[in-house]
Amino acid sequence: MNAVVSSPICPLYLRPSRQCELADEALLGWQVEILDDPAPGWYQVRTDYGYTGYAPAEYLVEGDGNAARWAALPKKTVLRGMASVRSEPRVQGWQVSGLTRGATLAVHGEPNADGWQRVSMPDGRDGYTKAGFLFDIPDLKDEKALRAHIADMARLYKDAHYLWGGKTPAGIDCSGLAFMAYRLSGVTIWRDASIREGYPIHVIGREKLDTGDLLFFPGHVAVYLGGGRYIHSTAKNGSDGVVINSLDPAHEDFRPDLAEQITAIGSLF
Repeated sequence: MNAVVSSPICPLYLRPSRQCELADEALLGWQVEILDDPAPGWYQVRTDYGYTGYAPAEYLVEGDGNAARWAALPKKTVLRGMASVRSEPRVQGWQVSGLTRGATLAVHGEPNADGWQRVSMPDGRDGYTKAGFLFDIPDLKDEKALRAHIADMARLYKDAHYLWGGKTPAGIDCSGLAFMAYRLSGVTIWRDASIREGYPIHVIGREKLDTGDLLFFPGHVAVYLGGGRYIHSTAKNGSDGVVINSLDPAHEDFRPDLAEQITAIGSLF
């Protein structure tokens, strides 16, 4: 059975308990497959990118029919870091729901003269948000444009704090950052800090490293920005979130501990 996430952020845990490690997050409007119901109020689910975890049932709209109806609606993705759906097309409207970058909303008609877009959510609630907060995930065929877009999407998360298993501006980990940079560029990669068969990232030589490629370290991954610099989410004391570092010893943001531990370079191209 399929379901759609109806909460702004749906945590996916390693076990059906809130007192355990966070494995991943699914965002509003994303579809998941229900695999099991191991405990009251919990489902084991699999995301569309093959990741599994345990989700609180209250954060999902269940049923193949509901999922199919949601899939058929025209949709846009939230690009603004944090936004909201208001009850009316004005700032004084009460908040129907909070939103985070990567959430998906159904859109109805065109924005009004003031830029308010009528939208709806998987559980049937509707309201308004600014059209400028939303975008269509691009289908970029030009390699240079796609590389630049991946890097630009990663930069949007700069200064977000580190959260193990996180995937939003409210908290994100290293592989969550890489995943979202690609997801918002129209490409689905594996969610962990590794290269997995069946996903589009493959190993390349260091001499081919270019913007948008991924740098892999033991248990860690970063998005290469070009010019020797990379962006990553790190729990290292003094960073504690998404920062930009360099592979060049001459740069003040050089991190020798990482520069010396590159295990692989992954590329879509």
